[in-house]
Parts: sequence; C-alpha cells; structure tokens
Amino acid sequence: MEDPVIRIPPYHYVHVLDLNSNVTRVEVGPHTYIRQDHERVVFAPRRMVMVPPRHYCVVLNPVVRGPTGAVVLDGAGQARLRHADLDIRLAQEPFPLYPGEEIKQDITPLQMVLADTALRLRALLDFTDEDGKKFLAGDEWLFEGPNTYIPRKEVEVAETLQATVIGHNQAIRLRARKECLDRNGTRRVTGEEWLVKQVGAYLPGVYEEVVDVVDAYILTDKKALHLRATRTFEDEEGRVRRTGEEWLVTQAESEAYIPEVFEEVVAEVAVTTLGPRQYCVVLDPVGPNGQPQLGQQLVVKGEKSFFLQPGERLQAGIQDVYVLSEDEGLLLQALQTIKDTNEEGKEVTRRAGDRWLARGPLEYVPPAEVTVLERRRAVALADNEGIYVRDIRTGKVRVVTGQTYMLTESEELWEKELPPGVEALLAAARGDIRGTDIGAQSSFSPDAGVPQRDCTRAITYQVPHNAAVQVYDYRERRARVVLGPELVVLGPGEQLTVLSLSAGRPKRPHARRSLCLRLGPDFCADIVTIETADHARLQLQLAYNWHFEVPKDPKELGRLFSVPDFVGDACKSLASRVRGAVAAVTFDDFHKNSNRLICSAVFGFDEGGRLREQLRFAPNGLVVTSVDIQSVEPVDQRTRDALQRSVQLAIEIATNSQEAAARHEAERLAQEARGRLERQRLLDQAEAERARRELLELEALSAAVESAGAARAEAQARAEAARIEGEAAIQQAKLKAEAIAIETEAELSRQERLQAQEVRAQRARGEAEAARAQALADVEASRVREVVAALGPETIRDIARAGPELQVKLLQGLGLQSTLITDGNAPLNLFTTARGLLGLAPPLESSAPQGPTL
Repeated sequence: MEDPVIRIPPYHYVHVLDLNSNVTRVEVGPHTYIRQDHERVVFAPRRMVMVPPRHYCVVLNPVVRGPTGAVVLDGAGQARLRHADLDIRLAQEPFPLYPGEEIKQDITPLQMVLADTALRLRALLDFTDEDGKKFLAGDEWLFEGPNTYIPRKEVEVAETLQATVIGHNQAIRLRARKECLDRNGTRRVTGEEWLVKQVGAYLPGVYEEVVDVVDAYILTDKKALHLRATRTFEDEEGRVRRTGEEWLVTQAESEAYIPEVFEEVVAEVAVTTLGPRQYCVVLDPVGPNGQPQLGQQLVVKGEKSFFLQPGERLQAGIQDVYVLSEDEGLLLQALQTIKDTNEEGKEVTRRAGDRWLARGPLEYVPPAEVTVLERRRAVALADNEGIYVRDIRTGKVRVVTGQTYMLTESEELWEKELPPGVEALLAAARGDIRGTDIGAQSSFSPDAGVPQRDCTRAITYQVPHNAAVQVYDYRERRARVVLGPELVVLGPGEQLTVLSLSAGRPKRPHARRSLCLRLGPDFCADIVTIETADHARLQLQLAYNWHFEVPKDPKELGRLFSVPDFVGDACKSLASRVRGAVAAVTFDDFHKNSNRLICSAVFGFDEGGRLREQLRFAPNGLVVTSVDIQSVEPVDQRTRDALQRSVQLAIEIATNSQEAAARHEAERLAQEARGRLERQRLLDQAEAERARRELLELEALSAAVESAGAARAEAQARAEAARIEGEAAIQQAKLKAEAIAIETEAELSRQERLQAQEVRAQRARGEAEAARAQALADVEASRVREVVAALGPETIRDIARAGPELQVKLLQGLGLQSTLITDGNAPLNLFTTARGLLGLAPPLESSAPQGPTL
C-alpha cells in the first residue's frame, strides 16, 4: 500500500489527481503532503524546470495566465491550457509543469549571432513585435549580429547567413530571389544578377543570394581577355554592347578585369610575338571600323608583338622567314595579279596562276597574294647517281646524272614504278649481292613487304663479276645486255629482265628468281628416277658442272637470255638421256658400269668412238663439262625391303658369332673365378680356425682374471660400506644432538620472549586501567563538586532532611511508634535493631556496616 505522506523537497512538485472530481492539481515543495483517500499521486516528486541565464525552453500546451501572472483555472478547478500552442520561456525562477504541459524543446542556449553573420527569419503567424512593427505570415527579414537572438513562437530561423569577404581583385555575384531593394537602394527584379566589387565583408540582403565569387583576370602585356556579350547592355564606360558582340580587353584598359554579369569570358588570349626572322598570316583581320574583314589576309612581319582580335586567326601559326642559301629556291604561285621584281631587279607582272622560282641567297616573306608551293634544294648527284625529271609542260621524262641540279619552275621529280618482284630483288641486291645469283632461293612475292625506296632516284643495279643483265627499253623496243662488273642505270622506259629458274631436288620450275645471269663455271644437282631392263627402279642424284660461252660480238649477247629457264631445260634434257641409256641394260650391268654408262649417255661419242668431254647447248651457249653420281637408291619398296633384310641377316650372323665367342670367354672366366674363390674360402676358414683358437685362450684368461677381480672388489666394497655406515651413524648422532640443543634453546628463547611480552602487555593494561579509573574518578569527583556547587549547601540539607521528616510525618499520621523499611538489598543487623528501636546507642566496639547515605 502506498505511503499517504509525500515529502516534496524544495524545487520539486507532484501532480495529485482528485478521483472524485477527476481534476489534477500541482503541489510544490518544500511541503509534506498527506494524501487523502480519494486522491492519487500521479508520479513521484519531480524537479522543477530550471532555465539558466542565456537559455530557453519551449513548452507545448502552456497554461493560461492572468494579467498578474496567476494561472487561470476553469470552473472545475483545472488549470486552463492553450492547446496546440507554444510558449518560449527564458531564464526565470524554477517552475513546475502543470497537467497537460510538455517540454517540446529541452533547455537550449540562446543563439549568438556573431559579427558579419545574420539569421534569415520567416514569420509563421501574423504578429506585431515590441516596436509596433507588424509582420505577416511568410515575411522574411534579417537579424544581424553581433547580438543574441531571442526566439519567438511566431518566427522560425530559415538559415544562417555568413558574410562573404570580398578581397582585392574580387567581386561577388548576387541574384535577387524576389523584387527588392539592394543595400545601395537600387531596385532589383526577381532573377536579376549584379556584381558587388567593394572590398570588405558583404552580408547579402534577405532576398539576395550569392551565386559565385568572381576573381579578377590579371592582364599583363602578354595576356589579354576575349569577352562576349550574352545580352545587350551598357558597360561601365557607357558603350552599348550588343548580344553576341565580342571584344578584347588588354592591360592598357585594365590591369585586373572582373567580367560583368552579361559578359562571357571566351578565352584568355596570349600575345603573339614575332621574332626578327618570323612572320604570320592573319585571316579575317579586323579593319579600322572594328569589324572583321571576312576573306581577307594580312601578313605581319617581325619584330612585333600583338594580340589577335576576336574573329582573327593565324593561317599556319607563326612561320619562319624563308632563308635560302645558294643551293635552295622557293617555288611560288600567284593567287591574283600582282606587281613583282625578278632576279634582275626589273618589275614584272605576275598573273593569277603564274609559277616562278625564287633562288637564293635571300630572305623571303611571301605576300598575301602569293603562296609557296614547295621549297626546293639542289640535288648533288655523283657519277653513279641520278634523278628522274619530268617537264610539266611537255610531259617528257629524262634522267639527270653526275651533276648538281635544281628543278626549274616547269619541272618536277618523277617517280618510276617497278613491279613488286623487281623491287624485292633490287632490295635484296642492295643488301647482299650474293643473294641474287641462281643458287639463292627466291622468297619474294608481289605481296611481300619490300623496303621503300626513293622512287624519284634513278634505279641502279650493280652487275656482279662474271654475270650478265638484260635491260629492255619499252619505248625503243630494244634490249641491251650488260656484262659485269658494271653499274646499270635504268632510263625512264627501261626495265630489268627477271630470270625465273628451276630449283630444288628434283627440279621445280619457277622456284628461284634472279636479275642477273651467272656465267659460271658452276654446278647444279638433280634427282632422276630410272628403270633398268629387268624393271628395277632406281633413284639417282646427279651433279652437273656447267658454264656459258660468251660470244665476242656484243650483238650476239642476247642469246644468253634466249632460254628463260636454262637450268630446268638442261636438267630435263640430261635426265632424258640418262633414262634412255639405263633402260637398255640390266640392274647388274648398271651397278657394275654406272659411271661409264651415264657419262656416255650424257656426252656421247665422237666419230672416232671416243667419249666427248663436254655437251654444248647451241641456243644459249650453255656447256656441261662433267657429271657426278652422288647416290643410287632403289625406288621399289620390295627391293628396298629385300636389301634391308639381307643386310639385317648379315648383321645378325655377325652378332651371333660375336655373342657365342663372348659367352665362351665369359664361362671360362667364370670357372677361373670360382676356383680362385673356393681356394680363398679354404684359406679363410683355416685362418678363421686359428683366430678362433686364440680367441678361446684369451677368453679363458680373461674369465680367470675377471673372477679374481670380482671377489677382491666385492670384499673391498663391503668393508668400505661398513666403514661408511659407521661414520654416517656417528655423524647422524652428532647432528641429532645439535638439533635437539638448537630446538631447546629456541624454545627457551621463545618462552622468554613470550613471557616478557605478556608482562609488558599486563603492565600496559594495568597502567591503562589505572589511568582510566583515575580519569573516571576525577570526572565523577568533578561532577559531584559541580552538582554540589550548583545545588548549594542549603538545598542539599533540605533534600537530606526532607526524607526523614516526611517519614516521621507519615508515621505520625499512621500512629506507628517505630518502623523499619528495607529493600532487601542492604544487609540488616537485627542484633542491634532492638537497641535502635529502644532508642539506645550502639556499642562503641560495634563494626556493623553503615547504611547508604545520600
């Protein structure tokens, strides 16, 4: 059951609910509240709300207070509330919360608004402030610092604004959120933007917002600013800028420029600096009226520095002045009719399209009406070098060799094209001349990658020693043969004849390509398949030595190239002769007389029946001087298998005989080894028996020595053990006696210390008890003296007499003559009582104890 007594400390309160009226009231402390039966305490005592200085709290559903500050009650006695309302309470005396009140916002410090800071406030309800100024819901205003903001329930803090610091060469860009007056008193419309350039801290107005901080562009003599107007406006100098108009701001106008709101920075323009040997061509230059002259060009020569105006651009950047040496020239072309001076200093008229050559040495800057087509340099040519030159007027091509030549204005270099195969062979010849003979394999194809050459250079080919090259002129339709060593320079219409030769074993046509024809002597090899009269197919590998007979008449040199593939043609002819000769003989005859048979088939016999020494091919002068049989192999598999089996059989027979001889020799050696092993075993057994006998003798001697030594050692050990035991017993008795003495002395010492300690403790306790008794006696005496002194002698006498007198009066009232009253605790001497009752004095020698006195 709850305690009906509620003790409410100071600055605390409780809510008491009256169950009869259902009204809750507040009881505040300090107070001891006794709860009635029809009342109930809602909660235990709570601390009042204490708002310290410079703090506030927000109370929801506050009570209604009268003009004097007293709480207004309704008819039932309940505190009247302002429901759904707020009350902001500042620092005050601690106050309780009435029933229905709630703390919506806990105790919060008041917001301090610093300097250069402001609060943007917004009215939530219509109200009038202390100064009589009326505010409507939705109005906004600034609360600027330094100050302390005291909140109101009708106002909310929309945001905290910080002042923007505007430094030197800076500005802030502002935008109006709605129609307002700025801080300078200028009316601004919604969305309007403007700049504030005043150095310092700027706090935007209530309807102003900071869009950006704009830094000034620092302009130097090497940098300018290209601007564009985004809309029509009037700048600070009073000039009207149209939408899209572009202009340039340089250091001469402002060292630090801040673009206005309606100005757009297109780019930072760097200065264009021309050296003493530089120039540039400006396209669409700006005229005196400030407008670009579209389609015009302006040549600016150095030494000069300038900025490109808006719309201007350089044709090819900054160009160097053409400085021509003696072996250089410029090919020029007039774009329109101009007046010019020629090399002799005379004035000439250049019409549009005219071409001329300006030769060095000179420095040349082409005017705007002239274009430079090409810079030419004189080509220094050795005796074995040349270039192809084409006259653009007539189209004729010629070769210039062995001089230093510069093309004229009507000439150009001509590129001579060659088939890819010829290009590849020429590239191989330039890398390694030996790679172009007939013995080198050709891996070039039209699609093969060929190193690029200068096609305008005259094509040269070094004909190796003892070789020939055929050059065909397609314009003149004639061919010429050049014998090496020689350098061939091809004319504009000449081409080298490419030889396509057979190669490989057996020979394959078109396997190798070459530009030159080796005249020999040299050799070639081929594989020929033949069949004898008894149908034995054999494969021969033959090698032929050959050379060419070079005619002395230069006109007959062309027959060297009359046979395109002389290797394949010669090999086919010789193979045909060999097959025809071998087909008439058997395998045995061919095996015995193969060399003579093949040589007779190749060279034949003269009228005298003698074997010829060479074979000559009349069409191209090829001469075969000898034939070499390098190998003969059967082609038929059965023949080859039979030969292989016979060879294997012979090998097996030889192997078996060798194995038998080796086996016999191995058995003989094994028998000898077994005999030597048996003899050695017998010798080892005899030696082992002799060693065993010696071992037994040594073991017997060792056993005797061991038994004697064991008996002697045992006796000595027993005697030594007995002696050690006796000494140990004596030493143990001594130690035991010493231990007993030490224990006795220790016990005596302990008893003495214990008794001394007890004596000291008894003495200390006695002294303490005596001191305590003395102190108690002194206190009691002092108390008695003080009591006596306080009561006084007369009072004590009266007290002492009051008792007996009262007893006497009582006894007299009762009519008693004599009475004895005792409590049973004090002893009573009845022997002397009779004397006392009779009023007789007690005897002098009586030693009876005295009764208690006061």
